[in-house]
Amino acid sequence: MNFLNILLQIPSAAEYAIDSTMQTVVTTPEVIEMNYFEIAKKGGPVIMIPLLILSIIAVYIFVERLVVIHKASKRDKSFMDRIKDYITEGKVDSATKLCQQVNTPASRMIEKGISRIGKPMNDVLIAIENVGNIETNKLERGFSMLATIAGGAPMLGFLGTVIGMVQAFYDMANAGNNIDITVLSNGIYTAMITTVAGLIVGITAYFAYNYLVSKLDSVVQKMELSTMEFMDLLNEPIK
Repeated sequence: MNFLNILLQIPSAAEYAIDSTMQTVVTTPEVIEMNYFEIAKKGGPVIMIPLLILSIIAVYIFVERLVVIHKASKRDKSFMDRIKDYITEGKVDSATKLCQQVNTPASRMIEKGISRIGKPMNDVLIAIENVGNIETNKLERGFSMLATIAGGAPMLGFLGTVIGMVQAFYDMANAGNNIDITVLSNGIYTAMITTVAGLIVGITAYFAYNYLVSKLDSVVQKMELSTMEFMDLLNEPIK
């Protein structure tokens, strides 16, 4: 009986030994954290520094134009009513001073129209439209640069990728028979970083550009509305 008990305990001891071995073999995988600053550094200064400069320029243009367009979009609802009262009462100087105090693109257009009162209506309209075009061009300042960044940044990033790939294959060619897969993988990894960076800058600039265009369209509509109200005022019969 003692011998049989010993035999029955042997499998249990073997299973315990196997379990102990498995527990020692299984190890926790190392967790690699992504450091975005280190990743950006791997893109190389030749491409990443110009992309950084372009991103700073894009942010500056967006914020600066957003502030300017926001100021231009302000419209006093009582402005045209006061202009109408002044012109009806013959107080042209007061109407001009009011336009200068408000100091918006629409008020400058109306000021030009007031200075042309007494001339043919077509001349007044042309004068107002010319000022409107000048004001619109002022508000659009920097838009072309932002559009250039939106289109050029991804191309610059792709250029960095091509340069990185050429460098990777050059290193492999010089390695001869001692080719290591890590040489190619590291080269591709470094090269693709510039593409990602270029796309990030380009896409951000693209959305910023289109947002500013939509805000500018709103301002232009308000300017056109003010022009129509002023022309209707001049066309009203004198009572």
